[in-house]
Amino acid sequence: MSKDFLYNDIANAIASQIRTGVLKSGDRLPSVRILCKDHGISMNTAKRVFLELESRSLIDSKPQSGYFVSRQSDIKLPLPEVSRPSSVANDKEPDELISTVYADMGDDRLTLFSISALSGDLLPLVKLKKEIGHAIRDLKDAGTAYESLQGNVKLRRMVAVRSLAWGGDLHENDVITTNGAINAVSLCLMALGKPGDTVAMESPCYPGTLQLVISLGFKVLELPTHPVTGLEIEALKEAIPKINICLLVPNFNTPLGSCVPDEHKKEIVNLLSRHDIPLIEDDVYGDLYFGMQRPKCCKSFDKEGNVLWCSSVSKSLVPGFRVGWVAPGKYKEKLLKLKRIHSISSASIIQESVANFLKTGKYENHLRQLRRILQDNYQNYIHAIAQYFPEGTKISRPQGGLSIWVEFSKNIDTRKLYDLAIKQQISIAPGRMFTLQDQFENCMRLCIGLAWSTEIKFKLKQLGNLAKVMQMN
Repeated sequence: MSKDFLYNDIANAIASQIRTGVLKSGDRLPSVRILCKDHGISMNTAKRVFLELESRSLIDSKPQSGYFVSRQSDIKLPLPEVSRPSSVANDKEPDELISTVYADMGDDRLTLFSISALSGDLLPLVKLKKEIGHAIRDLKDAGTAYESLQGNVKLRRMVAVRSLAWGGDLHENDVITTNGAINAVSLCLMALGKPGDTVAMESPCYPGTLQLVISLGFKVLELPTHPVTGLEIEALKEAIPKINICLLVPNFNTPLGSCVPDEHKKEIVNLLSRHDIPLIEDDVYGDLYFGMQRPKCCKSFDKEGNVLWCSSVSKSLVPGFRVGWVAPGKYKEKLLKLKRIHSISSASIIQESVANFLKTGKYENHLRQLRRILQDNYQNYIHAIAQYFPEGTKISRPQGGLSIWVEFSKNIDTRKLYDLAIKQQISIAPGRMFTLQDQFENCMRLCIGLAWSTEIKFKLKQLGNLAKVMQMN
């Protein structure tokens, strides 16, 4: 019996028990280990079973507790379609639309469903302020001197220690600190390619990354992407002759929130390594998982230094600190040279503060609470969308991260929906922002990083009503 047959057979059997009422809302499911033992399957196959059930909104995972039948399992919202972008590389960006939406950032009058970041209510601000004071006191010359080129050693050491959680084996000397993850990705692109080269990316993809790639003179080849399992590997195989660099967000990418299964990550790393194509891995959402454990990174399977792993605390702790890092593998010296040219040094006090936050365990405590909040937010959004949005609305099934991808019927243009919503003090991210092609006009991204409230629920209701009116016209 094949692994695919087992995976589907077991998932369908459990789904049938949920739908027929044998397993009821709130019931606890067997653990991954018990499922392995009972069915004679591998850990990866068992995890795929649970991932599939979560993608159907039939079960929920709770950290340190296990898997449970979802209290929202009676809500039937279909998945968005697998993206089918053109196979021709492109460099046309929706600059005006992106500029319009990002101009909303920082406007306290608006409900910012459009910006993929945590609201201040979810940040440990008091504790962070204390760490800044400690950093000024403990650093030589109160942190006024230049930091070493490679970055704060304590921060690099903590990043290396935390890599064990995702199957990494980093040393502090493998890591270079940066001004956020986007700066890390920028340095990687400049180190790896030249104007005119082609970068393979998921479709849809984060607008900031698209703009960065185009600004450096590269072309983008968007690849078909599944809303649950991420990049379609067969599409990547076909694209190999056309690409020079691959840039992926395997764990909970925005806007889909998809997570590439571990066996697919390994296959991607091996495929690119065989063809000497470097992989830039943006893992900025990796710590925001809803399940029992952090997903592995592509870097976990990198044996030749071909994966440049980038991350930061911008999405998980504090956006404004701009603390990021990269483990560039065999490209380390190239990145150090570029960092010296473009920024010389990183902010000593801020990096020391974040390093202490990680070292004392405060970061992990914060993450445990934050993951529960985000998972609850996701469930609240599902319920509100099912209740208030037009019939036939499709949504993604993120297993972590900060985003939900919403797909309407073809007659709803989300650029026009944005114009209507902004009059109600609501900002959304139209789907056309997330591609260089003419697609996703009927889609949008919603951020779940806002503290849930009756006001947020009301704004979703308003948004749904606007979409209903558009669908009728």
